[in-house]
Amino acid sequence: MKKFLALFAVVLFLSSCSEYQKALKSEDVAVKFASATKMYEAKKYSKAIRLFEQIAPAYKGKPSAEKMFYMYSQSLYKTEQYYLAGYQFESFVASYPKSEKIEEASFLGAKSFTFLSPVYSLDQTDTYKAVDKLQNYIDTYPEGQNFAEANLLVKNLREKLEKKAYENAKIYNTISDYKAAMVAFDNFIINFPGTPYKEKALYYKFDSAFLLAINSIPSKMKERLENAKLAYISLIKFKADTEYKTKADQMLAKIEKDLQQFSK
Repeated sequence: MKKFLALFAVVLFLSSCSEYQKALKSEDVAVKFASATKMYEAKKYSKAIRLFEQIAPAYKGKPSAEKMFYMYSQSLYKTEQYYLAGYQFESFVASYPKSEKIEEASFLGAKSFTFLSPVYSLDQTDTYKAVDKLQNYIDTYPEGQNFAEANLLVKNLREKLEKKAYENAKIYNTISDYKAAMVAFDNFIINFPGTPYKEKALYYKFDSAFLLAINSIPSKMKERLENAKLAYISLIKFKADTEYKTKADQMLAKIEKDLQQFSK
């Protein structure tokens, strides 16, 4: 009995393969569609995609086109071809605004871009795209079944952008471009007012202002020392017991000492 079942399975598999190969070579789009649907339902998404790619141009406008393009988009998503999946889901939403699958397609199209978002240290163009597309889903479907997940994805992406902005500002401090660092930290604090990096940002802004001041030419030193002192006050006002207090107090003492020469 076991041998019979094994033989039957082999015959069934070969038959399926033969049917699929015939569909690939067939010029009948209906045959291709039927085989593609069968492959999709069997979760053989890569095979389904090959057939969908062949018939997609001819299926636009046909009654079964909505089903075909939905399965095609899903197959791309399931095989982690996220750029193409995102494009196809967006095209589906635009082409079938009354589809019962439109909310799901809107969400998966937006979610596809989250997989394209790179690590924070790289260019974040795709991250911004993902945030915009997810936010559009959230605004369009405030009662949607994927609303909570969409919000979580946006939160995670924004945290990545936040870290990127902080690290970019800190780089200016590291390479001794103190003017640029001060501007970058100011912009960072404005753009991310609730950031967990705020204490660090305030300290490194102060550090940048301090180093700029003490290395200035005499004609600019007084103003820059006073600006550094204001940066110190902002840090202490935000967190009086900051982890940087000992070092910041030493820097402040240096500022106060250097300012004395201008009061004579």
